[in-house]
Amino acid sequence: MRKKETVSSLKSAKGDRKLTMITAYDALFSSLFADEVDMILVGDSLNMSFNGESDTLSVTIEQMIYHTRAVCNGAPETFVVCDMPFGSTNTKEEALSNAVEIFRQTKADAIKIEGGVYKAELVRHLCNNAIAVMGHIGLLPQFVRSEGGYKVQGRDEKSFKEVIEDAIAIEEAGAFALVLEGVTEKLGKAVTEAVSIPVIGIGAGSATDGQVLVWSDMLGFFESFKPKFVKRYLDGAMHVRKAVECYVKEVKNGTFPSKDHTYTK
Repeated sequence: MRKKETVSSLKSAKGDRKLTMITAYDALFSSLFADEVDMILVGDSLNMSFNGESDTLSVTIEQMIYHTRAVCNGAPETFVVCDMPFGSTNTKEEALSNAVEIFRQTKADAIKIEGGVYKAELVRHLCNNAIAVMGHIGLLPQFVRSEGGYKVQGRDEKSFKEVIEDAIAIEEAGAFALVLEGVTEKLGKAVTEAVSIPVIGIGAGSATDGQVLVWSDMLGFFESFKPKFVKRYLDGAMHVRKAVECYVKEVKNGTFPSKDHTYTK
């Protein structure tokens, strides 16, 4: 069993070892990942890969608490981060109230907030009230409608500079780590070098301090689309379909259940 990471051990990993993170939404899958990864993210991505929605925006704080509790039950010795969903951090007071509920009702170790400079004071407020915060900058899925889609950042000088400023502001506000999503490789390297906290990339190149992927993407269960940055390590959907096909065939032809699966006494 791996020794559980802490905020301190994760921060000290900067420049020493690469960090690994994967999403999970339930106890079963989190238990499968627990001994391998440094962190588990209960991402609002569950709204798409788990609930079948077209974006992350309609997931609620109650749903995030429900899934985070399940993940913590499945992986009690793994550092767990809970996403703050869309609309849950509009004010400092609202953000603290929702973060406190997450900490009260789950065993999450930290929360994650999307946003840069304009979220810095909010992040500072949470950190000053004993909430460990992971930032999230670059491409922000919660801004998909206002931005008109998922747009890679850092392709122009303005966004390149703004993302670096976001990283510095969130670090100075007290965040212990950052997720950096959907940026050019050059910007990924620049952000990683600009801050002293770990930068966890997703579509940010190889120079970051670690990587995170959505489990259903990397294991090939989510087939609606495949982002450029995703590597599929398993064709999970194909294996499930074949297994179910075999089950149905054996039930119909009478070979299941066999004597090996039947109580004879």
